[in-house]
Amino acid sequence: MSVRSGRRAAAPTTGRGTLAFVESPVQLLNVLEWAYAAGESGRPAEAFRGHGGGAGPEQGAPDGELTLVVLSPTDPMTRGQLRRMAELARREGFQVRWEEARGGASAPFHTIGGLAGPLRRADRIVIGDPFSRYVQLLLTITRARDLVVVDDGTATMEFVSQLASGERLVRWHRRGGRPGARDLVFMPVSAKARRRLTPSPSGHRRVEVFSSMPIESVPDGVSLTVNSFAWTRARFGPPRITKGADLVGTSLVETGVVDLDRYVEAVDKLARTHGATRYFAHRRESAEKLHRLAVDTGLQVVRPDLPLELIARRGPIGSTILSFPSTVVHTLPLALAGTEVKVAVMDIDPAWLTDSASPRAQGFLAGVTGTARDVQRLTAPEPPTAPGGPTAPDDSTAPDGPTAPGDPAGPEAPGVPAARAAGQQTAPA
Repeated sequence: MSVRSGRRAAAPTTGRGTLAFVESPVQLLNVLEWAYAAGESGRPAEAFRGHGGGAGPEQGAPDGELTLVVLSPTDPMTRGQLRRMAELARREGFQVRWEEARGGASAPFHTIGGLAGPLRRADRIVIGDPFSRYVQLLLTITRARDLVVVDDGTATMEFVSQLASGERLVRWHRRGGRPGARDLVFMPVSAKARRRLTPSPSGHRRVEVFSSMPIESVPDGVSLTVNSFAWTRARFGPPRITKGADLVGTSLVETGVVDLDRYVEAVDKLARTHGATRYFAHRRESAEKLHRLAVDTGLQVVRPDLPLELIARRGPIGSTILSFPSTVVHTLPLALAGTEVKVAVMDIDPAWLTDSASPRAQGFLAGVTGTARDVQRLTAPEPPTAPGGPTAPDDSTAPDGPTAPGDPAGPEAPGVPAARAAGQQTAPA
């Protein structure tokens, strides 16, 4: 295994370029981080520093060797964040190809058919989610010698573990159960994709993992490059730091791992104990759940229009960021390096897990917390005896400057409390 850190020269290509496939805002952010570290071409962006996006070049603008392909999901919140991230990518000088990959029964056939040629010609493929069936299908088409896997949250740790042990690729919260009918039908494709993600002994096929996760070892032949969030720190901040704490939400309820009532109770206790006033929602949290959190806890629920790493770096942000086990306990200390913001994480109590949670859920979540660096570990808090919820935030926590609108199908505006928006949109699954 080779481990690299810092900015490095890009691997040579034959001029046919790099295709990056992303399905979430965080994946797109990590592709930009990889491109910055790899020295991939893109226009200088001195005037861009400190701004959160805005109107950028349209699709088909002057491109570098890297082309980002967005396999757009259907839920409004993710689409809105992806559009904002696509604007940032275009401002960096990269071409962005937006594919309505899930826009109807025939959409996958049109998308795959349109991408078959570029896939066969590309020298290098960058992906963000090796567990995605869409991505696995695309991997069976490509002839690229170089494959790069960037972070899709803590799932990267599970991917590396499964690749090393020769297991089939299964998301951590689904392991331990029987494969469904669709899983069985797709197994040959998944197996072929897994072989594509395995480096060849001859060196004909190279695999790189670009990650900010605490990965201690990778399979033989796989190179590991550390994602230090250098692009984020170069383009944004440092942030204005406010008093008090902000709390980061998680989609563990939506994935069936944590019980809703237990989660709401834990959020309430955590907010009261540490004086949190804002709750930054995960993009997959349902509108109904967020409405309940706002009503039951008194927190101002904010639906960010960009990944939290950029929101925090842009500021303003609380002096303490509270989180349950999630990706941000690994990424925020890197994105906020050099500031006085502290990140604190509280473990998931086994009593909060649902009956349907994977047998590996508790161990995996504990590992996410236990391997986090530069964070404060919290124990389950006891609520104070004083009545009432957390105090309402003052104007000092309002975002600096205007916020560009997200996808028209998304929430009424980025940053709107979900308690107000919950009744006006369908929550993503």
